[in-house]
Amino acid sequence: MKSAIKRVRAGEIELQERLVAIKRVAKVVKGGRRFSFSAIVVVGDGKGVVGYGLGKANEVTDAISKGIDDAKKNLIKVPILKGTVPHQMEGKYCGGRVFIKPASPGTGVIAGGAMRAVLESAGIKDVLTKSKGSSNPHNVVKATFDALMKMRDPYMVAQQRGVSLEKVFNG
Repeated sequence: MKSAIKRVRAGEIELQERLVAIKRVAKVVKGGRRFSFSAIVVVGDGKGVVGYGLGKANEVTDAISKGIDDAKKNLIKVPILKGTVPHQMEGKYCGGRVFIKPASPGTGVIAGGAMRAVLESAGIKDVLTKSKGSSNPHNVVKATFDALMKMRDPYMVAQQRGVSLEKVFNG
């Protein structure tokens, strides 16, 4: 099956950045420890376009800006239906597993830190989520992206099946 996710160019849209995590990493050398920083960043337009990136540098600000540049290269379009996701889905990356489920209007984003950043950047207003397994922000963000990339747009499903949109929902 061909992927229904379409890549998006960063220059065409206005993106907001959200910092998910910063880690200080140390390299032990002869003279002692040499510190550098890694930052994982999520960017999104709040209308279904979202991306993540990892930046590493000797300074925090450089790591964040590298992460933003990397995130703008990995943008995807996420299907959003009435402010929530179209259907429930599980995502997996290494030890990180996430479960995403649609919610009724007014519920809000019920999600943990790393997953919340991704979903809010994508523009999802109401969603129920559960993070199982690894709580490492890198794995949680990538597992969330895995789940979002597997989502199918109801209009696309109706077109593939050759039926009306009402028939997709009423089954």
